[in-house]
Amino acid sequence: MTSLLELTSLRYAYGERLAVRDISFEVKPAQIFGLLGPNGAGKTTTLSCISGALSNWTGSISLNGSPFFPARETKHRAMLGVVPQELAVYDTLTARENLLLIAKLCGVKKSEQKKSVNEFIAFAGLEQRQNDLVGKFSGGMKRRLNLAAGLLHRPPLVLMDEPTVGVDPQSRNHIFDSIERIKASGISVLYTTHYMEEAERLCDSIAIMDNGSIIASGTPNALKASMNDPNATMETVFLTLTGRSLKNE
Repeated sequence: MTSLLELTSLRYAYGERLAVRDISFEVKPAQIFGLLGPNGAGKTTTLSCISGALSNWTGSISLNGSPFFPARETKHRAMLGVVPQELAVYDTLTARENLLLIAKLCGVKKSEQKKSVNEFIAFAGLEQRQNDLVGKFSGGMKRRLNLAAGLLHRPPLVLMDEPTVGVDPQSRNHIFDSIERIKASGISVLYTTHYMEEAERLCDSIAIMDNGSIIASGTPNALKASMNDPNATMETVFLTLTGRSLKNE
């Protein structure tokens, strides 16, 4: 299977601090790829390089086999969906107004905007609250809207940075089901999380980062098998590889 996204020797430094250390991995079409690691491992920096939020990285990024530079190419940014950890929705707008604004900003054709907004209001499970101000929403409702906003223009690849932080179990389960539907539709997802059970349920392949480097990668089953413990979970793998000591931000 050919790669959709490929990173080769990606490196990024904040001044003298090297945050991402020559990492390489690839995401296949219609795949959920998990990027796991403790706080400060370099996950969000990696996603920021891919999304174009950071530009002065070294190494290479390609999408569909072609060099990828979203920081300077508008057409490249349109090929990505981004679901950031910090909510990117407007409290002073309704859910419908949020998605209509994002549809316009992402270049969805005017003739298709209403249909797309209706589809993703339903996707987020917000039909009954679509005309309410987002500032009145629960955390879970905002997270579901945040997810819909990143998918509205139907990109081939979506970057999700801890999309279930602080949500109730019902919203979390809705997000899981939504991500699985995204994959079934042919969209790939690059997914970061601190919840090992999420990674085990959702991800086809996983890379574990620590201190800016990828220290292990493989399918969830292969990573668990590497522990030589029939009862190993992804949490076992994670703690064995990254240690049990507290990590500084």
